[in-house]
Amino acid sequence: MRRSLVLWSATSALAGFLFGFDTVVISGAEQKIQAIWHLSAGIQGIAIGAALYGTVIGALTGGYPTDRFGRRATLLMIGVLYLLGALGSSLATNVGTFIVARVIGGLGIGISTVAAPLYIAEIAPAGLRGRLAGMFQFNIVFGILIAFLSNALLARVGENAWRWMLGVAAVPSLVYTLLCLTLPESPRWLMVRAGRPEAGRALLRRIRPEASQAAIEAQAQAILSASTRDSGPGRFWSRRLRKPILLGMLIAFFNQMSGINAILYFAPRIFRMTGLGAHAALLDSVGIGLTNLVFTFIGLWLIDRIGRRTLLFIGSIGYIVSLLLVSWAFYTARYALVPPCIFSFIAAHAVGQGAVIWVYISEIFPNRYRAEGQSLGSFTHWTFAALLTSFFPEIVSVFPTYLVFGFFALMMMLQLLWVLTMVVETKGVPLEEIQRRLGIQDDATAAGVVNAQRY
Repeated sequence: MRRSLVLWSATSALAGFLFGFDTVVISGAEQKIQAIWHLSAGIQGIAIGAALYGTVIGALTGGYPTDRFGRRATLLMIGVLYLLGALGSSLATNVGTFIVARVIGGLGIGISTVAAPLYIAEIAPAGLRGRLAGMFQFNIVFGILIAFLSNALLARVGENAWRWMLGVAAVPSLVYTLLCLTLPESPRWLMVRAGRPEAGRALLRRIRPEASQAAIEAQAQAILSASTRDSGPGRFWSRRLRKPILLGMLIAFFNQMSGINAILYFAPRIFRMTGLGAHAALLDSVGIGLTNLVFTFIGLWLIDRIGRRTLLFIGSIGYIVSLLLVSWAFYTARYALVPPCIFSFIAAHAVGQGAVIWVYISEIFPNRYRAEGQSLGSFTHWTFAALLTSFFPEIVSVFPTYLVFGFFALMMMLQLLWVLTMVVETKGVPLEEIQRRLGIQDDATAAGVVNAQRY
């Protein structure tokens, strides 16, 4: 694998680090914010979930700049949004300005889930696409771990500890923004969206310097051929694309119906419900981050070996078992079981949905509609994440905790059924050939893809 290809993928994936850090860092500050501004449970849910509302907007609209201005320019814009969000939330003087700043940071998160995995998928060889695109998820969980650790280290610096927790993200945001200046554009965007096929071919040669001129030309023709049928405007919502649309929406829906974001956002609160002290709860949250990181690494090691569908199956089983055990532990007041079962839940998520979701959504849509498809999947994901996070404090105050976790387990049983009956494997398949496997291109286009160098 070329060093430059890894560097470009890693730089784009750093958006995931900022995504993970920003998503979870609020868990260490949320109770302090509630206390100093005297927030009700309802307002607290809105304030803590504010970033997710921005994320929903960013996911919904992120396909436009990604297609209109290019993958590189959009990645650069994401860094600026992260920087503004971190500084604004740490300096906020009231809940209103705090919410605005969190929404700005959320916009960066939402757009990053569209642009970053998409960019990596478009420059990566087919046999390595899972691992390279999966670097985005690895950076998400690395950011989560660093956020939990940062919160634990900063928890005792004084009354303004929460401001330091939120503001420290400005440093990696600035580093990421500067690194984005070194990225090349996606060759597929240049050829399909920008109408610059020669510039696209030149970039393909940079990405694959070992390939012959004939192989580069075959790949370029496969990209152009696969996009020819889709040249008409406004055809994303069509019967022909129903399968990738349904797959993209359902993988995002089930991801959140596991309860993952509620657990990540409110981990200290959940652990304190078991009788742990505040500082011990923060340290256990670091354990969540470490577990997430280790098992994400395992998932990414396996994703191009045993495939996306197999990982989703394994993760579904792990979800069901761990969530049922958490529910039973709360029902029987055996609270000592809750932390290890939560860690098992995180491990199941990291190996399955966590490792697969952003890779899979970036693979299943045709080149011309990849940004719109990624936007749809991200929008679905973040809509349910925002709803779940906003209402979780109210839900656990109204319903017994064991019922909440029992509901999550039931949803994961439905996910298992979906994996067994609907999910299509994409391991090692060139992007243009995936269109044929999903039944969204004609025989002539498929022939051109099959004859192209597998990439």
